[in-house]
Amino acid sequence: MSSVTRLALTDFRSYATALIEPGPGFVLLSGDNGAGKTNLLEAVSLLTPGRGLRGAALGEMARSDGPGAFAVSAKLTPFVSSEVETPREHPSTSLGTNGVVDIGTGTLATAPKRRQVRINGAPAAVNSLSEWLSVLWLTPAMDRLFTGPAGDRRRFLDRLVLALEPGHAHHAARYEAAMRARNKLLAQPDDADPAWLAALEAGMAEHGAALAAARARAVTALGEAVADSRGDDFPRAAIALEGWDLADLAATLRANRGRDAAAGRATHGPHRHDLTVTHAAKQQPAARSSTGEQKALLLGLVLAHADLVAARRGAPPLLLLDEVAAHLDPGRRAALFARLEGRGQIWLTATEPALFDGIANASHYAVAEGHLTLR
Repeated sequence: MSSVTRLALTDFRSYATALIEPGPGFVLLSGDNGAGKTNLLEAVSLLTPGRGLRGAALGEMARSDGPGAFAVSAKLTPFVSSEVETPREHPSTSLGTNGVVDIGTGTLATAPKRRQVRINGAPAAVNSLSEWLSVLWLTPAMDRLFTGPAGDRRRFLDRLVLALEPGHAHHAARYEAAMRARNKLLAQPDDADPAWLAALEAGMAEHGAALAAARARAVTALGEAVADSRGDDFPRAAIALEGWDLADLAATLRANRGRDAAAGRATHGPHRHDLTVTHAAKQQPAARSSTGEQKALLLGLVLAHADLVAARRGAPPLLLLDEVAAHLDPGRRAALFARLEGRGQIWLTATEPALFDGIANASHYAVAEGHLTLR
């Protein structure tokens, strides 16, 4: 995996144009609320499969007074550290000079709802982005992760799985497509071809089994990584995967056609999974923990997962931490910075530069009204 050494935006969110060339370690973004800090993090998050850290529709990302399209491009340089090996999974035929890769994504004015991806100038599938860059993020909106709907925790888990197993995105996309098609057929019973329904259910079973198995592997590995995590600066979480088991999904879907038609959705399958999180020391569900404890539990999970990815894939993931420092006391903030030191590229935002005190050798940008200035 890699670090972003050049990021260019065109007509993205609040930016008509923007260009930064950060170093491989801490990338610090400070500025007032609404200055455009999170927009930069969102742009980086779009260099992986999915809808980015806001989960927004493509049409919302283009600059409101622009041409109706946007572009995000980056130059990636392989991460090199004395602690971890360089990445092994990149196809050698796609590497640029010295392993540098140019990737980009965005839309066209003629097709604002269709995402375009290019790798070294050549068209590519969206899911192929996970081969080049692994990105994890924490945002203020995720403060409600433990108390919100199961779908939010499932998407969070899938992002963790994707960092470990890039093929997870393929199975997720195929499963969702088959499920949507089945739901549509069941809503029109007179047009429902039993053979086509059976084929869709077989597809859901195949890809659903792969989804479930990958999630189970990730939960087991992450649980072990949390137990082995360095220091006691963040409370340890006990995690489990609940809501569905590896039953014969095709047979269950076939038996449930009437029930699912009435419900307007599939009532059984890995889309019903939930990630349960418990404060291990207190034996208390995270949802019943204090706001500060929930934040620390979530941060501890992400840090343990970053260590797991580094061990598994040969390089740490890129981390996007939006307004994290402001919610930590000085001692825990210092512990966070110390733990992150030397662990890949870390993008941090804050309203006050003083919240970054204690971080050395960083690329620090002041952000104001869609403009960037190197501090």
